[in-house]
Amino acid sequence: MAKAAVNERFAFDLAAAGAEAAAVAGADEAGRGCLAGPIAAAAVCLDYAALDRAAREALSGVDDSKRLTRPRREALYSEIVRLARQVVVVLYSPAAIDRDGLHRCNLRGLARAVERLDPAPDVTLVDGFRLPDCAREHRAVVGGDHLSAAVAAASIVAKVTRDRVMCGLHDRFPAYGFDSHVGYATASHQAAICEHGVCELHRLSFASVAYQQLGLGLEAPPDR
Repeated sequence: MAKAAVNERFAFDLAAAGAEAAAVAGADEAGRGCLAGPIAAAAVCLDYAALDRAAREALSGVDDSKRLTRPRREALYSEIVRLARQVVVVLYSPAAIDRDGLHRCNLRGLARAVERLDPAPDVTLVDGFRLPDCAREHRAVVGGDHLSAAVAAASIVAKVTRDRVMCGLHDRFPAYGFDSHVGYATASHQAAICEHGVCELHRLSFASVAYQQLGLGLEAPPDR
């Protein structure tokens, strides 16, 4: 990634805050499009007054997590945790997603992550969404995970955290290959569902849309 692009992400955060030494928080999620596993929402606060040249260089690769390789995300995750003023992650389980709905859990997770930042940042940027029940002032930024360093950092933290959770669950459910696809609708995951059915990590509320689109013919139990 060109340093100019990184500098633009830092500049975007500082312009949003209107100060050169501001604390800027970003929030983003991971796992919204998965068939299985939790949704993860993360908030990361970067204190620009505390980020010297070396720290900014260490964060020079931050970008939308989907644009990064798995090893690169892992390396940047370590730097973000080391250098950020605060990192918060909130997870909602498949059962909560089935009960309350995916979009609602997504917005709640982002809101709770942002609210748990203490002390409060000078400005909070959220990728894509306004959070209707969030008690903290924030600004929705479409494409924020590519525009803002703080939001990009949150996207990396959410993705790495969720991937680690899914890999950690692989031993309990080895038939599904969660250590490789982490719950996304890959061909191998679809084949495993066809062969073994769903497990407790699968989001059964997707049955009416996602599973039918995949031709898997699954239906949610009547009590879910």
